[in-house]
Amino acid sequence: MALPHPARILVVDDEVPILDLVRGYLERDGFAVDTAADGPAALAAVHAGNPDVVVLDVMLPGIDGIEVCRQLRTFSDAYVLMLTARSEEIDRIMGLTVGADDYLVKPFSPRELVARVKALLRRPRSGTAVAPAAPLGLDLDEPRRAVRVDGVPVELTAIEFDILALLAHELGVVVRRQALLDDVWGPEVVADNHLIDVHVANLRRKLGDDPAQPRIIETIRGVGFRLREPS
Repeated sequence: MALPHPARILVVDDEVPILDLVRGYLERDGFAVDTAADGPAALAAVHAGNPDVVVLDVMLPGIDGIEVCRQLRTFSDAYVLMLTARSEEIDRIMGLTVGADDYLVKPFSPRELVARVKALLRRPRSGTAVAPAAPLGLDLDEPRRAVRVDGVPVELTAIEFDILALLAHELGVVVRRQALLDDVWGPEVVADNHLIDVHVANLRRKLGDDPAQPRIIETIRGVGFRLREPS
């Protein structure tokens, strides 16, 4: 599905210099950019502007970025790129668990941020449904971006869906972590394996898949993941 041009980006940060810097880089790349400086203003801007991507700082006045992300996920499917000044893993995991698609730790390169925004917006679609063969109980409808497990609809983030679809296209084949990173985020984006592991953990939780006894996604230690073939 083609995005309207230019794509609209909402940048949320309470530091004006960062807002101005990020907006400048994004606008130079042709994006339409809105800004907000606190949590309530961010939610209002998502309601009003329907952005394609929200660049969202964790530490915000009024409502913090984690809660903003949680709330906007109830009414928006915009991609969310979290910004955090903290390096602790818990902050990154919390952000991704509530529906964020990616994260950057401050200080960051504005060019890296633009690259990640572009990677989020670049979602090649096959236009056809995944072949009927799939793990028992899993129904993946790519054109409608819909997932059901045992007949029950499952709500996934855009990144989670793309990971699942990629694994489905390689049914029974081990997909390396780096291949997932390159395909979903783009080869120009620098990220580590932890990013994939967090998203796969969230995906498993939503699918009701026990990592100790998986029926859908198997971990191949030290290599990557594979979708189980139907038995």
